[in-house]
Amino acid sequence: MKKFYMVLAVTVLMVFVFVAPVYAKVTFGSTQMTPVAEREFLLNQISSFSKSSGISVELLNFEYPDLLSRLEAEHKTGKITINLVADLQANLYMMAAEGLFEDLKNVTIPGRTFIKTFEQYSYQGGQKVFIPWIQATYVMAINKKAFDYLPAGLKKEDVMNGTGKWTYDALLAWSKNLMEKTKMPQLGFPLGPKSLWHRFLHGCIYPSYTGTQASKFNSGEALVMWAYLKDLFKYVHPACTTWDNMDQPLLRNEVMIAWDHTARVKQAVVERPNDFVIAPVPRGPKGRGYLVVLTGLAIPKGASMDESAKLIDFLTSPKTQVAILESVGFFPVIQEASEAMPEGALKILTQGVVAQSSAADSIVCIAPGLGQYGGEFNEIYRTAFNRIVFSNESASKVVTELSQRLSKLYKQAGIPID
Repeated sequence: MKKFYMVLAVTVLMVFVFVAPVYAKVTFGSTQMTPVAEREFLLNQISSFSKSSGISVELLNFEYPDLLSRLEAEHKTGKITINLVADLQANLYMMAAEGLFEDLKNVTIPGRTFIKTFEQYSYQGGQKVFIPWIQATYVMAINKKAFDYLPAGLKKEDVMNGTGKWTYDALLAWSKNLMEKTKMPQLGFPLGPKSLWHRFLHGCIYPSYTGTQASKFNSGEALVMWAYLKDLFKYVHPACTTWDNMDQPLLRNEVMIAWDHTARVKQAVVERPNDFVIAPVPRGPKGRGYLVVLTGLAIPKGASMDESAKLIDFLTSPKTQVAILESVGFFPVIQEASEAMPEGALKILTQGVVAQSSAADSIVCIAPGLGQYGGEFNEIYRTAFNRIVFSNESASKVVTELSQRLSKLYKQAGIPID
């Protein structure tokens, strides 16, 4: 009998030794970092977090409408499975308006100084909707050789520091100079089917000329802008309609000046940091319009707060924030990350972003929170461009027609037109 109990004790001990520990779990629903390379990077980061914290994380990628439907269904039934959400600021606002998120006012993260503007954006109606996570913007990437062809009255310092002399008219004159001297168009924009060209139209040049993204879509100021774009595209590389990202055209020396999302010019700077610089976008008559893309982390109402807060702490740590910039090109949202920033390409990218955000004439824009209507919003701007610039239709006729569709979208989404 004694031998039996000894065998039993050893068996029980072996079970405890070999059975894997039961981890706490966070189900992380994200509309961001969905491309293969970005998702793989995030999974590797999460794996590191799980090993150190003992909290397992399941990453689920969604399109916004699907994420909204899932959260609504869980909220209605009270069966909460998603513990943490990552999405664009505007989408998080819309979901918070439905009462789907916890108020995060009491969630404290030691050792974090969030950029003031982003911290302000994290509130809506007195509720702290999200913790800022990552941000990105759209900039000019310039081959240093292009500075040999600057037009009269414009200096390299004006471009790099975003002074009042760095205007869209100056960009036109510079592009003309480059084409006349090199015999090839040297200005590039991404107009391919998977490009972010619509972001330039509604988030950069429209506010620079009209002061708004949409409310003056068919104004006289907008007509001046469209006339300008028709002139500018005489000097834009004709292969632009095949480009989704501008890093490769820059690396192939097809263009010397390009506009794009920071993540989509990053590779050019990484591969040839001595050849390229990042500069603010030009200014127009109303100021220097540019789009900021802010992604936040929110906790669904009724979800477990403790484990989610620990994952938020990890995702916003200086080490993780710098790793995100190094790997996928999204910029930190905390000041502490700058202390961990290495020399080289990342410094070049960061300096350009900081110069743009520090410009006194900034018109900061956020993509409107149109939810399921966002795709149609983007298409309206691209359609306007194609019809006016490429098909040479009357700008007045096109913007008058499309402005009706634009206004209808805002009404359907239930938000004021900006």
